[in-house]
Amino acid sequence: MTPGGLMIGVRGAELTAEERELLAHPRVVGVILFTRNFESWDQLCALTAAIHRQGEPAPIVAVDQEGGRVQRFREPCTVLPPARLIGARHDQDDRTSRHWAREMAWLMAAELRAAGVDLSFAPVLDLDRGFSSVIGDRALHGDPDSVAELATAWTEGMRAAGMAATGKHFPGHGGVSADSHLDLPVDDRPVLALRGEDLVPFERLVESGGLDAVMTAHVVYSDMDNQPATFSRQWIQNTLRQELGFEGVVVGDDLGMEGAASIGDYPERAESAVDAGCDLIMLCNELDAIPGVLDALGAEVDPQTQRRLAMLQPGAAPASSLEALHATDRWVTARRVVDDIAASATDSG
Repeated sequence: MTPGGLMIGVRGAELTAEERELLAHPRVVGVILFTRNFESWDQLCALTAAIHRQGEPAPIVAVDQEGGRVQRFREPCTVLPPARLIGARHDQDDRTSRHWAREMAWLMAAELRAAGVDLSFAPVLDLDRGFSSVIGDRALHGDPDSVAELATAWTEGMRAAGMAATGKHFPGHGGVSADSHLDLPVDDRPVLALRGEDLVPFERLVESGGLDAVMTAHVVYSDMDNQPATFSRQWIQNTLRQELGFEGVVVGDDLGMEGAASIGDYPERAESAVDAGCDLIMLCNELDAIPGVLDALGAEVDPQTQRRLAMLQPGAAPASSLEALHATDRWVTARRVVDDIAASATDSG
């Protein structure tokens, strides 16, 4: 029995008949949404409800809602500032910065949960080295210990809103300038350097139990393996599972990215990722390729993977609607904090 569930993208604001059929496939365990799937709040709520009705257990509805330039749903959701602003405050006032991280993560997760979205793939644990074209201000800080502190607060906020936390992109995407959406980055640094820097936030949060999932990077770390980390048993099985002791969900980044292309066609990428140890793989945009991937993987997900994937199912939402959420003191307080974070960009500029 082959491990690995598949999370798929859908084309628009409503499910098509073909997409409903795909969601009934036992290998398809969720949907990841993008800006193309968002027209209004009511439409989003209807879409998540329709997705949840397609299976038992209900398919997981996920999104990338980090803040800054990676925020798929905006108004009436709060427009979130980039995580780098939280890290900038950390250099002056670590207590306030941790409070900022916790509150922004809670607000982000609470708003999504009110719409029926189960999971946002966050926080980013990559280090801000100042030259990565794809990470940039998505990172919390450049110092590993600071990232670990702030990300711990971030995961606390998400979990308080009933949402699992996903650290990404293991073992660290901040050391390469190339964008793995468009290229296959190669990080030539010694593994010892990675262990002393980029791996530190992952190690700390795994040790503390702060992560329910870890998303891998489509980056080759040549001192360890000639395969991108998503397709590397060395990184997933030996380092993440055995050395760090991670027992949660391993999520492979989107198989449609250029950083995965060296592995082969889409079925070959899917098979390679699950063979390496990914519990959850994603095909976000190349929707015509989904049937071929399902044919290659077969119908059944193994029981151990199913148990891990259950960790991504959400807890109770803080409020059942956006209106009800806005009426709570908790949301009002968190919104003020997010406004303070956004204003800090002007204050420091």
